[in-house]
Amino acid sequence: MAPDDSRGLSRRALVRASLAIGGTSALAACQEAERAPTEAASDPPEYPRGVDDPASLPDRQHAWDDYLVKSVHGTDTQSQHQLILGLSYEGSVPPTDAERSQVESALRTLERAFRWGSGLDTSGSVNDGLLFMLGYAPRYLDRVGVEVEGLQRPETVLSELGEEESLAADFDAMLILDSDYASILLAAEEALFGEAETLNGVPVEERLTGVFAVSERRTGVLGKGRPAQEIDHEEIPEDAPLSMGFRAGFDNSLPEEDDATLSEGPFAGGTTLAVSRVRTDLDRWYDQPHEQRTKEMYCPAHDYDDVGDVGDRLGSHSGITEENVDDMEDLAEEHGIVGHAQKVAAARDDEFRTRILRRSEGVATDEVGGSAFNFSSVQTDTRKFVDVRRAMSVDEYDLDVPDDRHGIVDYLGTVSRSTFLVPPRADRALPSGR
Repeated sequence: MAPDDSRGLSRRALVRASLAIGGTSALAACQEAERAPTEAASDPPEYPRGVDDPASLPDRQHAWDDYLVKSVHGTDTQSQHQLILGLSYEGSVPPTDAERSQVESALRTLERAFRWGSGLDTSGSVNDGLLFMLGYAPRYLDRVGVEVEGLQRPETVLSELGEEESLAADFDAMLILDSDYASILLAAEEALFGEAETLNGVPVEERLTGVFAVSERRTGVLGKGRPAQEIDHEEIPEDAPLSMGFRAGFDNSLPEEDDATLSEGPFAGGTTLAVSRVRTDLDRWYDQPHEQRTKEMYCPAHDYDDVGDVGDRLGSHSGITEENVDDMEDLAEEHGIVGHAQKVAAARDDEFRTRILRRSEGVATDEVGGSAFNFSSVQTDTRKFVDVRRAMSVDEYDLDVPDDRHGIVDYLGTVSRSTFLVPPRADRALPSGR
């Protein structure tokens, strides 16, 4: 049974609140809320166990695509819940072998306790496993003498986007955990940073404490109908998977995982990670007719018959073509609108392939007041993220179109940005050049 099915809004709210709060009591409450009706109240929930042999897992930490549930349209579906932990490094410089062993052992506990995502059989309807990746920020890499080609500092990213450099997050590392069950994420956090002695029946022998400390927790939720349940805004469509009311993540807007993987250098098999927290002005967004929002989200050539209420009529393809990009000026003059997906497609490569692979785009459930979302992507070079984000900007185009009809960028406000190296699995425990 998928989490939250026929459980009622109160249980969904409890799961959301528990994940946002964290801790032992929140974990117990979340487990009870997500418990299947056939489970006894005194029994801890059981999930598919992971593997003892790390060689059976993908070499890449960011190898998620083959382990994500497929949608009815055949596209990869991001998990319903995500926990993002911003970490500060408290270990030695350079790291000791004992510290590396501790980190690796703690991460291996997660892999023994829970299977990698939904397993290779993605025909089911739920990710009852765990996906995660540990990335290292430039400030950590500088301290330990590691240089990474293609990894920009967050301050550089912000500067190139015309944003305040003070919005750079001051993390040393980041751990992103992903599952359809919030209780799995909370249990993993308790095993890594709390006092849990077992994790899904697996003994916890090492933790990350003493090497890393959690400096910030971010939580997010994604899925059909979830934004309307989580955000106090009556205009969000009941079936929408995202707060702005439309689908994303079509097969033609997501590159192959290979395209986001470093092919050479000391961290071949790894990737770079860009993580942002962004606020949304939903009041102004929904103060427009649906037809206009449709064209602003996708392309002025799209209409209701193409898209439907939330984008379901598009099927697996966003409908964005090279002609939509080439005709941007003419379409803007005709409709007085430029589409978000249309603009982002302008940053695709010469073969019209997307250059960044999204790893999260969920509603921020830890946000107090208003609406925000967590966005993360992996790519071979963070400049590719910059190029895609810059393509969203108004100033990139010489078009006589008002800012509030120039895609969705006028409704977004950056809260923070950060960048990381995600090494391959074999090098994920405290990489050092010294």
